[in-house]
Amino acid sequence: MEKIVEQGLLYDFYGELLTDHQRQIYEAAVYNDMSLTEIADEHGISKQGVHDLIKRCTKALQGYEDALHMIRRFEAIKTQAEELRSLSAKDMDYAEFKEMTLGISDKILEELT
Repeated sequence: MEKIVEQGLLYDFYGELLTDHQRQIYEAAVYNDMSLTEIADEHGISKQGVHDLIKRCTKALQGYEDALHMIRRFEAIKTQAEELRSLSAKDMDYAEFKEMTLGISDKILEELT
């Protein structure tokens, strides 16, 4: 299950960098959960061709993440935003709240630069 989630995230962030044909095959496999045989029949290519294409797409998408780190940054910023949200529910004095929110804000800004 975790692999499917990872593939989905990679595609969400970098899928537009694939060709139309690659996107169609990748979406059929990852999002529509079609078998290699079903995809091969639908697109008029061999089952091995589908397998190889999905593997190349996954490698390309992972390469984009390795170079650009957009998913890692997104996850870090999301975690920090959740920290900010949970701080608002805590009972603390203003100075402590201010110090904590400034620290989290600094982390977010660091991720963005």
